Amino acid sequence: MTASSIAAAIENATVPSLDVAAVRAQFPALQQEVHPGKALIYLDSAATALKPQSVIDAITASYARNTANVHRGVHALSQRATADYEDAREKVRGFIGATAVEEVIFCASATAAINLVANSWGAKNLKHGDEILITELEHHANIVPWQLVAERTGAKLVVVPINDRGEVEERAFTEKLSERTAIAAFAHVSNSLGTVLPVKRFTALAHDAGAKVLVDGCQGIVHGDANVRDLDVDFYAFSAHKLYGPTGVGVLYGKEAILDAMPPWLGGGDMIDEVRFDGSTWNDLPYKFEAGTPPIANAIGLGAAVDFVRDLGMDRIQKHEGEVLEYGHDQLGAIDGLNLIGTASQKASVLAFTFDGAHPTDVGTLLDAEGIAVRTGHHCAQPVMAHYGVPATARASLGVYSTKAEIDALVVGLAKARQLFPAT
Repeated sequence: MTASSIAAAIENATVPSLDVAAVRAQFPALQQEVHPGKALIYLDSAATALKPQSVIDAITASYARNTANVHRGVHALSQRATADYEDAREKVRGFIGATAVEEVIFCASATAAINLVANSWGAKNLKHGDEILITELEHHANIVPWQLVAERTGAKLVVVPINDRGEVEERAFTEKLSERTAIAAFAHVSNSLGTVLPVKRFTALAHDAGAKVLVDGCQGIVHGDANVRDLDVDFYAFSAHKLYGPTGVGVLYGKEAILDAMPPWLGGGDMIDEVRFDGSTWNDLPYKFEAGTPPIANAIGLGAAVDFVRDLGMDRIQKHEGEVLEYGHDQLGAIDGLNLIGTASQKASVLAFTFDGAHPTDVGTLLDAEGIAVRTGHHCAQPVMAHYGVPATARASLGVYSTKAEIDALVVGLAKARQLFPAT
């Protein structure tokens, strides 16, 4: 048995295959040995993706030629930096299908984006007795901000459970919805299990109940279809660094009318219209939510990452990753003493597992000696670990550059680990 969110793309013979060798050649990090004689096998893309040369070049060019603050500058460097920064916003708008650039807010991270919604929309709109609906598989960044705002407003956190395959069933989601649900906040794709949630369906159900919807799209933006108008979500948050872009910048999409009605969260330069000691007024969208000097070069790098992904084609990326994921499920599932954690019928990118007789950290350390990078721990999803009764898992996660040969190397590395840690 294997699972993939992109089975349709795999079955569609008209979708052309990626030239994976040509793709891999664009990533400098893959052209190295991490230990003597051990070429890097990078299976940690769910934590952060490697960066193609085009993204690195865009960031370098920003610092080398156009180091200047954006907006209001009349000199050439500021004008060029502003043009590149706002061009990146337009690229993101087109990539996610937003109606207007006013709906695209650059933030420090996806975590900052979710906190913005919790502290602006939530603080203004939530009241005692309201319910915030989340799921059991959420990343901590989509749990803790809601806990904090619930404590301040008197709202209540309601959790939709997952089944043992790691799925959020529609029945369970519907049972937790009520007339008290003010907002539903859930992942597009689980970072710890790879489960793909039916975002469009859940959004429609939440809207029917009168609730707003926020989607944590950190994994969905890379591995799935994230057209925000088609999904009809009210908010969609994602980070650049998982989309082959730089760290230090994320995006909050919000419907313009909702953002327009929200108060600022951070105060400072650029988010104001007029400042007086007796009160201030706010700038137009999107700048109302972009206080201070923004992550200029990082946003430009994100724009280059969007270009990289669009040039490859999301359908081809999905097809390739789905084939590698399916192969990985088959190969790891055949290893004695290896327990796959999360076997949803709709999955993307992630192979999480435990290994009888060995702690995930020990397994990860032994794999590193073979040049294989995997992530071990609770993956900022401790409630998921609690559901399965484990303290941690090892997680191999895929990117556009991942190959079946790397899965084979992982299997060989796990065989060596088994020799050191016999199953009990």
